[in-house]
Amino acid sequence: MHSFKGKEYPCCTSLTMGIIGGKWKTVILFYLIEGKLRYSELRKKMGTVTERTLSLQLQQLQDDGVIHREVFYSKPPLKVEYSLTEFGKTLIPLLEAIAHWGDYAIANHSEN
Repeated sequence: MHSFKGKEYPCCTSLTMGIIGGKWKTVILFYLIEGKLRYSELRKKMGTVTERTLSLQLQQLQDDGVIHREVFYSKPPLKVEYSLTEFGKTLIPLLEAIAHWGDYAIANHSEN
């Protein structure tokens, strides 16, 4: 068993998927490779995600220490930016490999 942030995982693969798995987490992380994004910018890039789902996924990624949430109170309206933490940046090669495989699958195995 592997323990991470109070959660138990049967193997290292399940730990990885526990952190980045799901429909939207890898998408969020992929967009953050380029740098900081505001909530509204992420929402626009991920057109079909609901606000509730995006908020929950962002919170889970933040709880796992993969992304950083910074709130700017200096002037209304409130501004919130998300970015990869140093720990999150270690996922970049994995995220890029996932993206490259997706391109490969579309180019070579798409039915359309």
